[in-house]
Amino acid sequence: VRRSMLEKVVAEAMLPETLLLSEVHALKSWDELGQLREKSREVGSEGLMLKRLESPYAVGRKRGDWWKWKIEPLSVDAVLVYAQRGSGRRADLFTDYTFAVWDKNHSDGEKLVPFAKAYSGLTDKEIAQVDAFIKVNTLEKFGPVRTVTPKLVFEIGFEGIMESGRHKSGIAVRFPRMLRWRTDKTAEEADTLEGLKALLALHQSQPTSNQDES
Repeated sequence: VRRSMLEKVVAEAMLPETLLLSEVHALKSWDELGQLREKSREVGSEGLMLKRLESPYAVGRKRGDWWKWKIEPLSVDAVLVYAQRGSGRRADLFTDYTFAVWDKNHSDGEKLVPFAKAYSGLTDKEIAQVDAFIKVNTLEKFGPVRTVTPKLVFEIGFEGIMESGRHKSGIAVRFPRMLRWRTDKTAEEADTLEGLKALLALHQSQPTSNQDES
């Protein structure tokens, strides 16, 4: 009933560029649903929202009746190059990081080029270990920012990738976060800007949000 009322309001408003309805999918199997989920990135979506038909609409975020089934993130292995202290209970720890990939064709020779910032994804134990590394491997200080010896490698996950004139790398990513600390890799084994550009070319024709979060 609520959906029918919503469809009526949207139709009468006649604002197709502003007021949009989410598409409803009635599928018969999990296999069908899985196939539809895999196409999410093609339409600029993070995945599917599953809703129990008899669920009520309630205030706040109620668990159990609605479930966001996200697609797997895109990812690259990148090197930690800058760090900044966190806030709140982490104000004494370096928890906000900037990551870079290798530009093999840089005019000054092979060089690390920053492309994303991230601060979530590590355990408290890992944060303490990274913080200790930063404190003894700081190369330069620029206000609250520390330049760090480029040794630590992390797998960075993100939901989308796009061109950006505001970033030296020419690339911006959506919702970047640390998926894992790649203690098995050296900085020299991190991914390249060319690899990022190839990923961009693969997804360039797909819709993206205006939310630039790198």
